[in-house]
Amino acid sequence: MARPPGELRAPSPLPADPGGAAGSAAPPVDGRALRRLMACIGPANLGIALVWGAVPGTLLALQVQRTVGEDAKVGMLAVVTTVGALVAMVAQPVAGAVSDRTRSRFGRRGPWIVAGVATDGLALIGMAFAHSVPATLALWCLVQLGYNFAAGPLSAVMPDRVPPEKRGLFSTVTGLGSMVGSLLGQIFAAAFEDRIITAYVVLAALATTLAVVFVTLNPDRPSRDAPQEPFRVREFLGGLLPNPRRHPDFFWVFVSRLCTNTSYFLVFGYKLYILQDYVGLHDRAIDHVPALALTAVAGLLPAAVVTGPLSDRLGRRKVFVVASASLIGCAMLIPFAVPTMTGMTTMAFLVGIGFGCFQGVDAALISQVLPSERSFARDLGVVNLAATLPQVLGPAIAGAVVLWLGGYRTLFPLALAFALLGAVTVLRVKEVR
Repeated sequence: MARPPGELRAPSPLPADPGGAAGSAAPPVDGRALRRLMACIGPANLGIALVWGAVPGTLLALQVQRTVGEDAKVGMLAVVTTVGALVAMVAQPVAGAVSDRTRSRFGRRGPWIVAGVATDGLALIGMAFAHSVPATLALWCLVQLGYNFAAGPLSAVMPDRVPPEKRGLFSTVTGLGSMVGSLLGQIFAAAFEDRIITAYVVLAALATTLAVVFVTLNPDRPSRDAPQEPFRVREFLGGLLPNPRRHPDFFWVFVSRLCTNTSYFLVFGYKLYILQDYVGLHDRAIDHVPALALTAVAGLLPAAVVTGPLSDRLGRRKVFVVASASLIGCAMLIPFAVPTMTGMTTMAFLVGIGFGCFQGVDAALISQVLPSERSFARDLGVVNLAATLPQVLGPAIAGAVVLWLGGYRTLFPLALAFALLGAVTVLRVKEVR
């Protein structure tokens, strides 16, 4: 018999051998715990996202620029972000798989979330005192490692504990935390451009504190007595990439998410240099970064607040992804036609609306196509690469485009192409409307 929409199941032990898809799971959480979970997950995501809003596109770009000079900044930033992306490609699915198999009195996720943000924080403080590209690169890779060992298990909270009928709302909360954190990070970085050491220390403290608060107020269930399947190297390695034959819906959601995020970060991850050299603001560019971020927030917040609960009510996810990706892509053409601050601001507002819509349903859609309950965090680590890689690969791809494929102007139609590809590929998902 079907359960009423608001009814949640009583607590139960970790599944021994779940056979169903993740989207059919009914996580063991009561109403009060769910409300507390929702109240804490947004700030936890925001703390981590602050780092990604502040560092790759602004603080790291400024560090590289001040270390190697104007002539070499584009190529060197591309090198640093590409190497960091390679670390992320390995770290996140491995972190998820390790947390799935963790057996401790503190559960599977909490220990890795805390260890990850602690590592991340120490590496950020180290970056504050780095004065060479090799040192910056090594510490940035350590930031990637720590971040991914925290973000992978943190993303498994939704399928672990949130029932399917509440995931649109939960997706809105997590998405808002991530996007608002990213945009506030841009504002923060611009405000602290001349105090980079302080910026890194504050970011490290905020990200670590908010994640520890989340784990403390929302303790994971002990996993010491949970069954442990034998470790098989071939099966483990085979799960580090989405398999289009065995799990086609999971694969197409991964591709759609990768393309949509790449479209966004291809431009926004390179915004400082675009404002400096394409718009022509030069030394005044950093002063305009907060305005772009605030404009994007103005579009993002109402869109995200509306679309998540609306998708729960309608029982549909894909239509919102298609609409958001299309809007993001079309908005990218505005600076192509109008290479001014007005063009960039208009684009930021429309992209904010599109990304708000996307974030409102993205996590909920993903949670409904996960291949197995036995490997929530590993599979989420894989699909989360489609969100984290564009944040670090965006500047790398943009650098290659600017240097060898037509300059800054080429970035905008390329971003449109990625966004439209994201809209088309999500239509291949069959099991979710």
